[in-house]
Amino acid sequence: MQLNLSYGVEKKLTAEEIEHEFWPLDEIDPKKAKFPCCIVWTPLPVVSWLVPFIGHVGICREDGTVIDFSGSNLVNCDNFAYGSVARYLQLDRKQCCFPSNLSGHTCKHRYKHADFGSAITWDDAIRSTIHHFEPKSFNLFTCNCHSFIANCLNQLCYGGSMTWNMIDVSSLILSKGTWVDGLSVLRSFLPFMVVLCLGVFMVGWPFLIGLFSFSLLLIGWYLLGTYCFKNLLDC
Repeated sequence: MQLNLSYGVEKKLTAEEIEHEFWPLDEIDPKKAKFPCCIVWTPLPVVSWLVPFIGHVGICREDGTVIDFSGSNLVNCDNFAYGSVARYLQLDRKQCCFPSNLSGHTCKHRYKHADFGSAITWDDAIRSTIHHFEPKSFNLFTCNCHSFIANCLNQLCYGGSMTWNMIDVSSLILSKGTWVDGLSVLRSFLPFMVVLCLGVFMVGWPFLIGLFSFSLLLIGWYLLGTYCFKNLLDC
């Protein structure tokens, strides 16, 4: 009797360990463009020259392959649009909810998460997001790469949240992201500095006012669309 009880406990512990155990990730390797379970960022041509904090983002599979929504009906795999990764942030899979069934949810949004679409693995969430975005039209102002990442994070219920949006994704990578190297910083800000200096030299202070106004309008659009008129950015 004693032996059977011990055996049962041992099996239970093993099952729990298996349920919460993740495959170990490879090291981040910028030279091979491998960023396991990371959100990655790179500057956009022209747009980032005027507003350097706006860029293109992607999310990476567990093997480090970059996936990004970069155009209408176009989701890239291992071909990050607009250049190599400049900044990255590795996310913690332990902060995700991977339910095998409705009772297996570890987040507080059990029914909402199931209705939205949950995933049993990190890569499963990415595959589901790809299928959702492949038929969609890309629009820089309404349905873009940040929408793609937000949808994926909501399927993961990352950090216990089901309200990820473009602003959250942008703030996360800009505030906590790590630069790949010094050259990445240079190519992210040098074009902006060149445009700024040329604008001031050729036009003067009106250029700064115009650039500042453009940045405010862009930020205002995303803030209003995200928090006030949510249907505008429904993707």
